Amino acid sequence: MMVVIVILAISAALVIPRLPDTEAGKLKSSARNLASGIRFLNDQAVITKGVYRLQLNLTESSTRISKISATGEELTPDDQFISRQLVEEGISIEDVTDPQLGRVTEGEVLIHFGPGGNRDGIIIHLKGGKQHYTVIAYPSGGKVKVLEGYQEAAS
Repeated sequence: MMVVIVILAISAALVIPRLPDTEAGKLKSSARNLASGIRFLNDQAVITKGVYRLQLNLTESSTRISKISATGEELTPDDQFISRQLVEEGISIEDVTDPQLGRVTEGEVLIHFGPGGNRDGIIIHLKGGKQHYTVIAYPSGGKVKVLEGYQEAAS
């Protein structure tokens, strides 16, 4: 009986540290979701020749996507992918760097996607616990990178 308990204890000691941290998993997932959302919006804007807007609320760490009509009216897209939250609960949008606004640490940031896609590069820093992920959206072309850690500039 003691041998079985020792074997179970050793097995647990080896397996438990290798299990993924749920906060780290949520952070990585949020960074990937945000990057996918940006790529999708860029592609949709180019393909449909429409205008879309990604609203990042840094205070609430939430996202919202809108389609902008020809008259300037904000419409809620009926696409399931677009209507979901891109940043998971417990993950914060620490800051956003935009060429026109500089570094924004609170409030809201609006990212516009026109018929030519995203015309400005943007850097978004996500934080979960003590870890960071950086999402870099390059101007024109739809390229988006997800980097581990807090990255200041595009690499």
